[in-house]
Amino acid sequence: MHFAWTQEQNQLYQRILQASQEILHEESKDLPRWWTRAHWEACARIGLLGLSIAERYGGQGYDALTTSYAVEAFGRGCVDMGLVFSASAHLFSCCMPLAEYGSADLKERWLPGLCAGSYIGANASTEKEAGSDIFALKTQAWREANGYILRGVKSYVSNGPLADLFLVYARTNPAHGYLGITAFLVERETPGLLIGESFEKLGLTSTPVCQILLDECYIPVHNRLGQEGQGALIFKRSMQWERACLFAAYVGQMERQLEQTISYAQKRSQFGTPIGKKQVIAHRIANMKLRLESARFLLYHACWLFSQQKDATQAIALSKLAVSEAAIQNSLDALQIYGSAGVSGEDGIERMVRDALPATIFSGTSEIQREIIAKELGL
Repeated sequence: MHFAWTQEQNQLYQRILQASQEILHEESKDLPRWWTRAHWEACARIGLLGLSIAERYGGQGYDALTTSYAVEAFGRGCVDMGLVFSASAHLFSCCMPLAEYGSADLKERWLPGLCAGSYIGANASTEKEAGSDIFALKTQAWREANGYILRGVKSYVSNGPLADLFLVYARTNPAHGYLGITAFLVERETPGLLIGESFEKLGLTSTPVCQILLDECYIPVHNRLGQEGQGALIFKRSMQWERACLFAAYVGQMERQLEQTISYAQKRSQFGTPIGKKQVIAHRIANMKLRLESARFLLYHACWLFSQQKDATQAIALSKLAVSEAAIQNSLDALQIYGSAGVSGEDGIERMVRDALPATIFSGTSEIQREIIAKELGL
């Protein structure tokens, strides 16, 4: 892997960083309960909703490595990680499966609007009994004439309350296990699709989340992604995009957090000395830097392998694990350094803690990543 960014990549990073700071930060003041369509359209104007989508469909056509660099800039510049998460989940777990497995008609129908911010995408895979065991789905789809009938309940659907398009995974042949799952695009206005009440959560609070109920929804066969039984493959591929690229946002947040913490440690004095001169504080900040850079290079390596179409399974699991756990520990360290000022919320430190905590759970828990790594090691 070559560790030098091109001029184009650096310009992209700086453009997104500046736009995130100047536009998204300004529009995120006095946030309502969730981000708004204005926030979404701002993401689209910057190009964040179509980073890895082909240009012919309104995207930028970047590979995974360049895309991750852009998402890193977004996470560094935008203080609302809920918005960053929503935009990234839209791209990696809804748009990319459509781009890679959808028919030409489906791509022409949906991708331009999804990239332009006219539509909001959501992934509906998780169920009450299908979290880490994601393929233990209860939602079923029965073939009927020129379509399918879907029935089931999906939990934790990020973007769900506002989404225009849902990527739904359902069992079409339970006897075939892993090979009996199929992916479908379900439009918001589909009869029988019921959007549940949104619910509160610990972190990423501006990302709207809900359950959806599929009550005898008729889905035409042309809204199927890939072939019948290809759903598990599609899901695993989308998770590679998400685990590789979405978590670059946390690298960006850690960069912003470290800069902010260093500045605070230089200015805050106790016992007549800036606290940054105290070894216990300086060493804690040094450890924050160590975790950040270790996680950053694991992420870049994973995205480079993925971009080169090499086997990146282990590298992506290592990256996701390192980034998510570093994001939590660095946030806790920053909170300790800030003390009561961090708890108060004025400097955004407590929000960073809350936004980091879900990172070891969504897109595959830390335990699942360790299982993947162990399996790749032959254990």
